[in-house]
Amino acid sequence: MSNEALIFDLSSELAPVRRRSMVREGTLVLILCALELALFLIMGVMRPDMHDVTGSPYLIWRVASLGLLALAACVLAIRSFSPTARPRRGLIIACALAAVAIFVGAFVTPDGARARALLDRIDPAHGMMCATSIFVLSLPVVALLGALMRRAAPTQPRLSALASGIAAGACGAFVFAFCCPFNDPLYVVVWYTIGCAAVAATARWRLPRRFHL
Repeated sequence: MSNEALIFDLSSELAPVRRRSMVREGTLVLILCALELALFLIMGVMRPDMHDVTGSPYLIWRVASLGLLALAACVLAIRSFSPTARPRRGLIIACALAAVAIFVGAFVTPDGARARALLDRIDPAHGMMCATSIFVLSLPVVALLGALMRRAAPTQPRLSALASGIAAGACGAFVFAFCCPFNDPLYVVVWYTIGCAAVAATARWRLPRRFHL
């Protein structure tokens, strides 16, 4: 049998593969985050003083920073699934965005917050609940990005998994930002970072297992 005949015989019964669309995949992530946020509205767990703090600098900082980071990280993660992608540079950009957001947070601290004791500002008991909530909210996004990753052909699955975890953590933190009643940027930086880091570590550990490295 000739090589051409062998190739034809092996490929004749293969089902056609749907071409990837980053716009379609990004839209799926956006819809999932919107559904989680809508669920918050339906359940009535949004912070009760949302109307009063809507225009406050610290809430604008928190929502805008997390929204921008989530958008950038999702684009990075989805692009990293391409065989020709080089996700390392995108990861550096995402970390730089996070660092800039933390720096800006120092200028929007509410009056009187700096005078409080450190433990009062970070409030570990409530902080652990916030970090856990972010982790739980991020899991559906991790699952979706993991499914998209398995359908693609990333050549650096470890970095793609890490990018997916960062994106999922940022999405979960963005959704939770509308519920969290704490205004101190230090509290946000500490516990949101812990929650997002836990998601990124979980995705980095779990998602590459289906790939032969």
